[in-house]
Amino acid sequence: MTKFKAIIFDMDGVLVDTEHYYYARRKAFLDSKGISIAHLSPLNFIGGNMKQVWHMILRDDYDKWDVPALQADYLQYKLDNLMPYAELLFPDAKRTLDDLQAKGYKLGLASSTAKLEILRALKMTELLPYFKVILSGDDFKESKPNPEIYQVAMAKLGVIPAETLIIEDSEKGIAAGVDSKATVWAIKDTVFGLDQSRATTLFDTLTEISQQL
Repeated sequence: MTKFKAIIFDMDGVLVDTEHYYYARRKAFLDSKGISIAHLSPLNFIGGNMKQVWHMILRDDYDKWDVPALQADYLQYKLDNLMPYAELLFPDAKRTLDDLQAKGYKLGLASSTAKLEILRALKMTELLPYFKVILSGDDFKESKPNPEIYQVAMAKLGVIPAETLIIEDSEKGIAAGVDSKATVWAIKDTVFGLDQSRATTLFDTLTEISQQL
């Protein structure tokens, strides 16, 4: 048995392969508003949430927009264009969670994604029962790379950083995990060119991670 008592997962890019879909949906919404994101890449969005990036998207036009209304419209757009989460679930995700649960680990989820979206994803993929703690970017003033989401998750799970393993993929998420003082392992990125250098170890799959525990 390892030193870890709890394992906290990020969601997007770790349990579900959603980043391409998120980017396409976000671009379609912004195009409908006449807002271009040609000056940005998918890397600018991965690991964060829309609340963080409106300044980056709108730049000098930020004050010309009613940003809370824009955010509300985007939330409605997401409701009208639901993600096919069951189709995007990594094939070994459920098997990995079964294995870790059987080994006695406390499991948590901490994602920058909106809470409504997280719960919808977990219900559609039937992963909801695995997690004792579920936290979202909505629960905090600052999202990742701020480590607070992981600090609170550990407190709710009743563990200290030395007893905690965090599974991430994005630069922002890895930074949040490392700065929370927990151990961070990451699913290796082969698509976006993410800087994953702060993770302790990189793995190709969740199966490889479960085999190490």
